[in-house]
Amino acid sequence: MNILILCTGNSCRSQIAHGYLQYFAGNRATVYSAGVETHGVNPKAIATMKEDGIDISGHTSNNVLEYTGIDFDYIITVCDNAKERCPVFPSKAQKFHYNFPDPAKATGTEAEITAAFASVRAQIKEYCKNFVDTHL
Repeated sequence: MNILILCTGNSCRSQIAHGYLQYFAGNRATVYSAGVETHGVNPKAIATMKEDGIDISGHTSNNVLEYTGIDFDYIITVCDNAKERCPVFPSKAQKFHYNFPDPAKATGTEAEITAAFASVRAQIKEYCKNFVDTHL
């Protein structure tokens, strides 16, 4: 079972989803994440996942075109921009979409930004757990 999570820059939301989907799926699926661009893994995404006991510090930011040779069972877009800009490649994959808020756009104090990351993390965690329970 191969799952691809897509976002704009493969730096925050898709990385968080990648971490949770792999965690909940265990050895039942191989999870990939990519962006229509690559922005590097956001350090705050790494930090917010570490707070929940999941290490994504070894993740890389990948372009979706790197995965054209992989036969995906599921493709999940986690932002509207990625859904609109995703290149079409032949796939039998079931496609899913959920537009999560972008925590990288959060403003305010450091505490408020950290809280925004934690809020989006909680939304993505719930989505990923439900996805695995329903589809795997």
